[in-house]
Formats: sequence, C-alpha cells, structure tokens
Amino acid sequence: MSPASARPGTDRARTAGHAIVESLALHGVRRVFAVPGESYLDVLDGLHDSDITTVVCRHEGGATYMAEAHGKLTGEPGVAMVTRGPGAANAYVAVHAAWQDATPLVLFVGLIPSDHRDREAFQDFDPRAWFGTQAKRVLLLDRPERASELVAEAFFAARSGRPGPVVVGLPEDIITRPAPPELHPVVPVTDGGVAPAELDALRELFVRAERPLILAGGPRWTPRAAARLTAFAERHRIPVAQDWRASDRVPFDSPVNTGQLGYGRLDSLARRVEEADLLLCVGGVLTDVPSDGYTLRQSPSSTTVVANIDATLRGRSGALTRQILAAPDAFTEALAGLDLTGHPDWTRWTAEAREEQARHAALPAAARTGAGLPATAPGTAHMTSVIAELVERLPDDAVHTFGAGNHCIWAQRYLPTRVFPSQLSMRNGSMGYSVPAALAASLESPGRLTVAIAGDGEFLMNGQEIATAVQYGAAFLVILMDNRQYGTIREHQERHYPGRISGTQLANPDFAAYARAFGAHGETVTADDQAAGAVERALKAVTDERRPAVIHVVVDQNIPLP
Repeated sequence: MSPASARPGTDRARTAGHAIVESLALHGVRRVFAVPGESYLDVLDGLHDSDITTVVCRHEGGATYMAEAHGKLTGEPGVAMVTRGPGAANAYVAVHAAWQDATPLVLFVGLIPSDHRDREAFQDFDPRAWFGTQAKRVLLLDRPERASELVAEAFFAARSGRPGPVVVGLPEDIITRPAPPELHPVVPVTDGGVAPAELDALRELFVRAERPLILAGGPRWTPRAAARLTAFAERHRIPVAQDWRASDRVPFDSPVNTGQLGYGRLDSLARRVEEADLLLCVGGVLTDVPSDGYTLRQSPSSTTVVANIDATLRGRSGALTRQILAAPDAFTEALAGLDLTGHPDWTRWTAEAREEQARHAALPAAARTGAGLPATAPGTAHMTSVIAELVERLPDDAVHTFGAGNHCIWAQRYLPTRVFPSQLSMRNGSMGYSVPAALAASLESPGRLTVAIAGDGEFLMNGQEIATAVQYGAAFLVILMDNRQYGTIREHQERHYPGRISGTQLANPDFAAYARAFGAHGETVTADDQAAGAVERALKAVTDERRPAVIHVVVDQNIPLP
C-alpha cells in the first residue's frame, strides 16, 4: 500500500477512486457487495460518505453471486468489489455464471500499483487473461481522468445487447490520483424495435401454423414485457414453454403455461417442441439445455423465429427462419397490436399441453401428511411434505432462489411463479448460489417473501453469508434438504457405475445449530408431522422478527426424486 493511499482524503482534490463512487451513484447504484482489500482503499473511502450501502460479505464468490442476483432481479448491473489475486479468483465463479446467464454485472477488482506489473509482485495477475473469455469487457484504469468514463462504459457494456459481466481493474496507485470534477453521463441502451414488415411476416407465419409454440426466456425482461406476452398468448390460446431456470415469464397458473424445458422437463413438452410448426423464441434462443443437448428441433426444415436483442445469436441451435432484433419490452409492445384474424383454432393444442403441465406441477393430494409417498427411514422426512406446507403459505409475489443439485427439482416443479421476476437461479449449474441470491433479493425487495431452496452440499459453499444477512437485516427462509450426499452426481454415478458409490457421500453438521450461531432462526425436521409447525415458526421469524431462518430437513437419500 502506497503512503498516498493511506492518508485520509478529506483535504485532497477529488480522486479517481472517489469519482468512481460518484459515478456509481449517477448510475443509480444503491448498494455494492464487497470483500475489502488494501488495493482499492480509496474507493472504500469514497463509499464512506456516499449514500451507497456497502454490504460487507464473507467470501468474494458470495459477494459476486449477490451482485449477479441483483442483476437478474432488477435488470440493472449488480456491483461487486474485490481485491486482486485471491479475491479475483474467488469471484470468478460468479462471473462465469453471469456470462452463461447473460446477467448484467460489474465487478471492480483492486490491482497492484501499475509500476509493479509483470514483475511477479504480490498477488499480481493479468485481468484480461483471466477474465477475457468470460466477460463482455475487461477494462483497466490507467489514467485517473478516465475513471468516470470507464464506469459509464462498463455499465453500458453490461446492459446492452445480450447483457453480461464486465470487469474493471483498479490499480491502487491510479485511484488515489486527482480526477476532473465532471462525471461522464450515463450511456443509453437501446431496446431495438420491430419494423412493420417484420410484424407482417410474423403474422403470416402464425395464421398458417396449426401447432404454434412460444419459448420464453433469456435476458432483458421486465414485468411489463412478461404481462404483455402472457396477454397475447392467452388471447390467442398459444402455448408457452419457458426456458430452463426461467419459469417466471408467464404465470404459474396461466392457461397457456406448459412448463419449462431443460433438465426435469416433461417428455410431452419435448415432443411438442419437435411437433410445433412454428416456434417463436422471445428473449432467448434454443441453447443446449432446452434442446436436450442439441437434439430437439435441429431439423433444417423447422420454422423458428427469434425475437431478441443479441445480434450475435450466441448459443443458438437448429434452423433459423427470421430474427427480430428487439428486447422483450420492445417486441411485446409490437406483439400486443398484432392482428391474427383468421388463424386456426389452437384451443385443443394448447389445452392438452396445459393439462399435462398442471398435473406435473400439482403436489400429491396427501403430501402434507406424507400419505401415499414412499416410506422413509426412521428419523427422516419427505422434502415434498415440507414444500407442500410452504406452498400453502406463499404469497403470490414470493421470490425463490436455488443453485444446483437434486433439491432444485422441488423448487422448479412446485414453487409457483406468479409475477416477474420471482425465480433466481443458475443456468450454468453453479453451486453456492441460493443463500447469496436470497440475501440480495431480500435487500432489494424487503416487502416480498424470499425463499431459498438449498441442498446440504450447495448450502455449505456460501452458507456463511447468513452472517452478512443478519448484519444487514436481510430476512429470508432457507429450506435445506440434507441427504448427506452430492445427490445429482450420485444419480449420474448410479446410472454409469451402478452400485459403486465413490466421492459423493458427506458428513454434515447440525445445520439448525449452525443457523442459530449466526443469529438466525434454525430448526430441524425429521418427520413429516413436524413440517407444518417448522414452516409456521420459520416464516414468523422472517416476516415478524426480520431475520433469516433455516429449516434443516433430514431426508432419506434413497427416496427417488419427484
């Protein structure tokens, strides 16, 4: 740390570090998620007198996951700050997640002094080499007078086109130098638009289609866009499939909601993707997961239209008939006025798909008592029974979060998503996301109930952020499924190497006691008749006492998935 950066900044001209903070405020940033480091002390000093809340986290991966979840929830870049070397390495997992999920994120990384570069200095690394393949831009601040400009450029890059992560490197000597008083203005982002000729062509495809299907997913959605798409599909009785981990574009109970593609999807929905004579992708494209590993709808004769704002069509598979370059908000505004007079009657095609999804998403009639479910070993409960008690009590605007693992099946199948946004998860299969995402959602929307569904392996990757939640007043419920194993990998193992369990078994702590140690509510469920009381008490802790709660559900690891 240089002597200059150690001195208080109250008697200096504005520094580049302070200009960065003021530029963040200009871009509407209300909070940053940070693990402190000596490499960016001047930015931390600028935050001291700012209205921006600094959420001090326990791990850089957790902090950057929080920023990613903020981006998903709001559509605006979440902001994380970490230090060089080890800090940047720990943050990388969330950058990868934001890249694959197309989430707007800006990660500020403190760096060594600029004249120490390329000399194997303490914690030195090359940000462009590390992050270059997983970020839209990697920007390095080499001139203090450009500090505000780099913030504007980072936010523009993170938000525009197909959103994604941007990494900004801050050498500790540069951020202490004087910066000009003017701030660079916000760079506007376009939503694109729909030309009349494009609408006419889309209309012709619809009125000729006997079996149309809409696939909703991808980034840049707004509540208004989701409502418009739902209204359009319901008015014309067009079935809507939703992309994997994107189940909140059309309401759970909508008569056109036919479920999600990807892992855990209905076989009947996959067949409909193949049978559809028109597939309209809104917001996203048919990537590997919804296409079952590039096997669904790969025929060159398929009629597929994509309406999204990514001119590169990153991730696309199969034949493409037409692209309309517009974000969901602009596209659905145009779609609302589309006249489909004379189209075939799609009522039966849609109703059959909806009935299949409704049966799939319905909890077993006696799930709350465990009756009719497979018998479990003594001292264990059904995850389905706990979820049934939760669903009974969820408000319509609840937010739920989950990371990766078998426990996610209960969230994506049974938890209702009735408004957008209401589901925060990882399309890249990253673990450790559920708790940080729930924390970010609780801080951003304290009036909504947030529920995290976690597994034992997934929870312990960032469960320590419950300490951060208690510190900053984030209140959410965690339903933690403890099956003492990495269940998804065990499932693959049994399929390929039956009877040869290796490297997947876990010895777990008392998770309820762990939660209580941080100041959260914690209790354990070991039988189905304990579920109702546990959920009632945990929700009371969250809503009335405004503190996190963890329900530790001990399950039989040999019970099959729902």
